[in-house]
Amino acid sequence: MPVMHRNVRYNCRVIFLNGKILLIRPKMVLANEGNYQEMRWFAPWPRSRQAEDHFLPRMIQKLTKQDLVPFGDLVLATKDTCIGTEICEELWTPHSPHIDMGLDGVEIFTNSSGSHHVLRKAHTRVDLVNLATLKNGGIYLMANQKGCDGGRLYYDGCSMISVNGSTVAQGAQFSLDDVEVLTATVDLEDIRSYRAEISSRNLMASTVVPYTRVLVDFALSCRNDVLLSTSEPITWQFHSLGEEISLGPACWLWDYLRRSEQAGFFLPLSGGLDSSATACLVYSMCRQVCQAVSNGNKEVLADVQRILNRDDFLPQDPQKLCGQLLTTCYMATQNSSRDTYNKAQELAEQIGSYHISLNIDTVVNIIMEIFRVTTGKMPQFLVHGGSSREDVAMQNVQARVRMVFSYLFAQLSLWSRGMRGGLLVLGTTNVDECLRGYVTKYDCSSADINPIGGMSKTDIRTFIQYCIERFHLVCLQSIMAAPATAELKPLAEGQVSQTDEEDMGVTYKELAVFGRLRKMGKAGPYSMFCKLVNMWKEICTPREVADKVKHFFRKYSLNRHKMTTLTPSYHAENYSPDDNRFDPRPFLYQSSWPWQFRCIDQQVMKLEGTEGEQDFDDLV
Repeated sequence: MPVMHRNVRYNCRVIFLNGKILLIRPKMVLANEGNYQEMRWFAPWPRSRQAEDHFLPRMIQKLTKQDLVPFGDLVLATKDTCIGTEICEELWTPHSPHIDMGLDGVEIFTNSSGSHHVLRKAHTRVDLVNLATLKNGGIYLMANQKGCDGGRLYYDGCSMISVNGSTVAQGAQFSLDDVEVLTATVDLEDIRSYRAEISSRNLMASTVVPYTRVLVDFALSCRNDVLLSTSEPITWQFHSLGEEISLGPACWLWDYLRRSEQAGFFLPLSGGLDSSATACLVYSMCRQVCQAVSNGNKEVLADVQRILNRDDFLPQDPQKLCGQLLTTCYMATQNSSRDTYNKAQELAEQIGSYHISLNIDTVVNIIMEIFRVTTGKMPQFLVHGGSSREDVAMQNVQARVRMVFSYLFAQLSLWSRGMRGGLLVLGTTNVDECLRGYVTKYDCSSADINPIGGMSKTDIRTFIQYCIERFHLVCLQSIMAAPATAELKPLAEGQVSQTDEEDMGVTYKELAVFGRLRKMGKAGPYSMFCKLVNMWKEICTPREVADKVKHFFRKYSLNRHKMTTLTPSYHAENYSPDDNRFDPRPFLYQSSWPWQFRCIDQQVMKLEGTEGEQDFDDLV
């Protein structure tokens, strides 16, 4: 909780026992990068192993009958053991507090954490906790937040108990339960025996600066516990990538829906891979809701009934629930194929959504006619003799009309059916397209929330394959097999003539590599070229690598402004270009990158002029 101490705000753990405050422990290391700006709100406690008296507010004094309590970096000494605490980010630092606490004889470490979900991150968190007790011995209790934070992050639980480097209890990583209690029976003598055998640790312990103990008249163990069996080590069960995607964003969607007080979701369903993945996430959410109700979760049942305004509704069938919560809409133009129409219809039938099909050509034609009447000119598609500028403008009109229709139907479609409430509009743009800027500003990707906006195209394909196998949505097979297309350009003899990768000039796999190097590798154009010329030396010449890198950075810089209006997306990847708080960068660049591109060209000339074999790593 936030605590004001001597007119300074600190992020603290307040430790109670039987109605008394034992200790207020301020956070010493604040998370201040990526998604977090803790130092905007709090100051870190800088004084290791030191404490002061904290004067309690009078309202608290009346409750606890205490005037002063210790405030600072202390540990608790009970009758049978010693307990220390870390807070969230402190576990992830190079020199975590548990190291010195363990050397000073602290046997139990507790951590109240707010660690958000990122795909493939769970093993890192588990390894950190187990390593905390592997080298130093001890018991580590990791309690992690669960649920949506009111923004782009989802906290995925994954609470655990570790003893001497081994996990003895594992909590659920994804769940609709608000509270989960994790227990284990451990033997304190196992800690002491383990530590006594590590001579290097004992030498270090003899020189450590001691912590001040807060004496607590309490014992965690009892005298008659000889017959109690201790919890045995277990193997941590990790979710597959497809399972992670099916569970995490679905839980986030449910939290967002029940807290927004809306009546469901509206999804423009194009019959393509991305919008189909979004529909499947809502269906997965419905499956989890039904499972939670089946398990006796009364809070989830109450939320469903409140959302649907039906006190008699009992969610048992995910398809029926999906029909109540999800409205899908196929918005066709003359450039839409019969194939995508059928795919959208089939998927809607298999997941059970309330599906609408409509044609927006009339509105598009009226808009273009207004432009013709006003300017005296009628733009044409490139294949009809128009310029590239005309072609893009013609595509954008279709996309933006779909956005207008999406919000109209989200507001009024339930009203037209005699039902109450409005719908949240779901976006369907993936992280790779956002990075490249392959989106129309204020088109139907402009939505209320986007559950796939932080996922790569490659991971979305993995999720779709999981849905085919796990949810038996067989219609997804043909969607997986079809090339990705926006269907905004004229058809060629009734067939799609436009593909996303051809339009972008880069593959989705290449975009994922560019994204990770740009954000996680902190690479600009030249340093990215230097890395890729070695990584891709078996498949590309140096000049081809240079062309790809320069093309990416031109498009990235020209389209960076689109990130300022990006729909709030589920944070799933560490190379997200989200401009709101994770990736705050300029949105106006010099897209020609003259100095960087000149350095690349010079390096290419050196490489092409090199005879024989040469180690690319040695080039400067």
